[in-house]
Amino acid sequence: MAQQEYGIPELSKAGKFGIGGIVIILILLIAVWKSSVNIGYGEAGVLFKTLGEGVVTDEPAIDEGFHIIAPWNKVEKYNTKQQELFQKDMTVLSSNGLEINLDISVLYQPDLKNLGKLHQTKGTSYVETVITPQIRAVTRSVVGRYTPEQLYSTKRDAIQNEIFEEMKIELDLQFVQLNAVLVRNVTLPIKIKNYIEKKLGQEQETLEYEFRLEKAKKEAERQKIDAEGKAAANKILSASLTDKILKEKGIEATLKLSESPNSKVVIIGGADGMPIILGDN
Repeated sequence: MAQQEYGIPELSKAGKFGIGGIVIILILLIAVWKSSVNIGYGEAGVLFKTLGEGVVTDEPAIDEGFHIIAPWNKVEKYNTKQQELFQKDMTVLSSNGLEINLDISVLYQPDLKNLGKLHQTKGTSYVETVITPQIRAVTRSVVGRYTPEQLYSTKRDAIQNEIFEEMKIELDLQFVQLNAVLVRNVTLPIKIKNYIEKKLGQEQETLEYEFRLEKAKKEAERQKIDAEGKAAANKILSASLTDKILKEKGIEATLKLSESPNSKVVIIGGADGMPIILGDN
């Protein structure tokens, strides 16, 4: 009666239930929204249990797709695809103290099997706190073992491999998978670069000259062996050709010529007892 006296309409039971239903639906929608997580392509998630143990490290990472979790828990997403970190104009010192600039690319991705441990110990900023410092430290250490000449020419691949091997050992301990290290550019001081290029050119000319000398030497040895072989053959042939053998060969040749249809005159008994053959002329 009081509500009617002041003009305030009394809500019906159906209206009260309607408002309550809307509130319940809103609460449920919010709960579902807070409880659902979608992991995209090339991603994985790490679960954080707010009322439990915190970061889950003893279970596999949450893989791609739609998942339902408790509304009070959280999921941190990580990009698990291979990524590239490019370090340009990194200044390092060679073994003799000269400054050298390097461009280096590092191909990496988080260790999926230990994603929970990575998140617990390093977090999403692991590139800045783990990979970047390791690139600089290991590169300086490796390059400091070589001269500028070695960096510029013969040892470049070896240096690249050494940086990879040493970085991999460190990053494996930090739950990061290292796939490759690429030394893209080596920049030396102009004077050092010109000196090295000149020296390399001279070394190439020396190698070419030594190659020509070796080739000429081998050709001379071949000719010598060939001449010695011919001389030995002639010596053996001369020793085997006695007067009787020569006469026999001469008679055989005379008989063959006498059978020829061409006109000829054969005179028996030359100065050495061999036949003399005269043709038409």
